[in-house]
Amino acid sequence: MSWVKNAMLDKQTEIVIFSSTAIALYGYDQGMMSLINTNEDYLETMGIAEENPLVGVIVSVYYLGTAVGAILASYFADKRGRKPSIFLCLATTSLGNLIMFLTGLGFSKGAMPMMFLGRIIMGLGVGGIDAVIPVYSSELNSDGGRGKALAQEFQSNIFGLNMAFAINLFVTIALGKSNQWAWRIPIAVMQAYPVLLLAFIYRLPETPRWFISKEKEKDAHEALIDIYGEDEAKEKLDGLKSAYKEESGKPVGYGDMLSPKGSQFHPTVVTIMGQVNQALTGYGAVSVYGPQIFELLGFQVRTSEYLTLGNYVSYFFLMTLAWMYIDVVGRRILMVGGAFGISICFAILTVLGGLAANSDNLGIPNLAVSIPGTVALYIATGAFGIGWLSEPWLIPTEIFPSTARAQGAAISVVIWGFANFAVTLLTPIGFNNLNYWLFLVFAATNLFAGLWTWLYSPETGGRSFEENQSYFEDAKDHSTWRVSKINKGEFKHMPKGEKDGEEGESTPLLGGLLGSSS
Repeated sequence: MSWVKNAMLDKQTEIVIFSSTAIALYGYDQGMMSLINTNEDYLETMGIAEENPLVGVIVSVYYLGTAVGAILASYFADKRGRKPSIFLCLATTSLGNLIMFLTGLGFSKGAMPMMFLGRIIMGLGVGGIDAVIPVYSSELNSDGGRGKALAQEFQSNIFGLNMAFAINLFVTIALGKSNQWAWRIPIAVMQAYPVLLLAFIYRLPETPRWFISKEKEKDAHEALIDIYGEDEAKEKLDGLKSAYKEESGKPVGYGDMLSPKGSQFHPTVVTIMGQVNQALTGYGAVSVYGPQIFELLGFQVRTSEYLTLGNYVSYFFLMTLAWMYIDVVGRRILMVGGAFGISICFAILTVLGGLAANSDNLGIPNLAVSIPGTVALYIATGAFGIGWLSEPWLIPTEIFPSTARAQGAAISVVIWGFANFAVTLLTPIGFNNLNYWLFLVFAATNLFAGLWTWLYSPETGGRSFEENQSYFEDAKDHSTWRVSKINKGEFKHMPKGEKDGEEGESTPLLGGLLGSSS
């Protein structure tokens, strides 16, 4: 058992486990709401029917909370530190979850406003976590390991999704769709995430880069000692100080990021479009409304629920390919290939959905349509996990200077929140009105996502933060945003050959851990 003790005392291991568990919160909410939306007692408590658009509004208003939470948390993370910001976000998430659990418990009047309040407050917390955790993780990882680290963390997001849906399905089968505890128990279990993380966070260090940015050299040195020990701390500290001096004269505000004439406008647009395109893949909708999609393919309700769980389990294991290849073939290849692959799958699902809807008239056995439809949906889900789950979150942490990194992550979450608000709000309306033709809409939006990424999103993997930032300076000199026309298309692919080790923003803070985990 000595290896267990060593792992528990290893600060680098603790950081990775903590970050992964925090990211799982968002996945848990998606899986949790999938079956809550169809619980008869829940719908009765809210005073709405399953087809009512308010079902989608209750789900999607959470994303508005994430947008606001991201801005507040990133501001606090820059002013007071990444760690205090994460603490406040976890406490807010816990409060929102508690309000959701208590909604309508022993009363019905005012239940819907209370649920709205709980969803928004929980969104504030989760949005802040999603903004700060990638920055926290990226500032502690190497150039060649950033993608793998974040992809592993987002695999835990899918673990949260699986856990929530499995619990939801179990209690639904055991208690029935008309029992209030079938929807309250999954909400209560979610409380374990923020509570355990709050109890554990005191063990973690603040990022040395944040300490350096606030000219707290002594605190930075102590944090480095905590992570690596005395021998390595001094060398890493010198590197971080050198990198900070290069950037300290370049303060960046939101005006510099959102104004077309701002110094960080180009990377901000890349960040925004990454999240817009992720939403356009349609997988926010698939995660929340999975059972309804299988019903469109002709399956009965309970079978659809089992198949949805199977899809999520497959999703989790296929995510392994993401962290295996994201730092090998790069972000662009996975994103473009994923978008085109999903587009093909949705086009197939459109045809199969039409055949399923007219199977009686055409004399086609249900299974002849539903089985290949299930395979197509499973493949599409895996393609999304490999190509689009973590990449839009990773890129903003790689292309901004340290003085704008938290703001860049906040903008990423804000756009993600608004985009997913729209998608999850419109999806149930689309199912009710477009039926299987909604698949064709997603086939088209995935084509757009893949094309835009190929044309305008640079490959950021395997490069230091400074090298990625230099790309955008070079884009100004070339007067174009087309990746193929900047520096002879050098950023179309991963850099060739091994780079010499560098300090500063290139320092592999968690490189040893990542190497040992592969």
